[in-house]
Amino acid sequence: MPNFVHIDIAADDPERATRFYARVFGWTISKLEGPVPYWLVSTGAAPATPNPPIGAGVARREAPWQGVTPTIGVDSVDAYEKKIVAEGGTVVVPRTEIPGIGHLLTFKDTEGNVFAILEPVAANPFAGDTGS
Repeated sequence: MPNFVHIDIAADDPERATRFYARVFGWTISKLEGPVPYWLVSTGAAPATPNPPIGAGVARREAPWQGVTPTIGVDSVDAYEKKIVAEGGTVVVPRTEIPGIGHLLTFKDTEGNVFAILEPVAANPFAGDTGS
């Protein structure tokens, strides 16, 4: 069964937001180099439990619908896109390749909530078990 694997946090000022999370919760923040500025959030070492912490990241808000976007790991973005649309969901951002990470698609559920699905590439250092 697919699991939540990441939470994307949109911010009008990513530097301010990452400073807030680091100071309030003690999270470790590291900026990724790439064409789109993005900061990875580490909430701590994975405990010796079957449910390690979910990863997170902060990026500049680019569209009004962006807020906090939970990401669900799947084995096929294409297959899940068909299921999402068939059940009344809508695609917000079509399948997009993120080099070294995987393929991402952002959608709204039937209630207008925004989620993303990620089909990780084998070499994705952040990918956990998609559970699919």
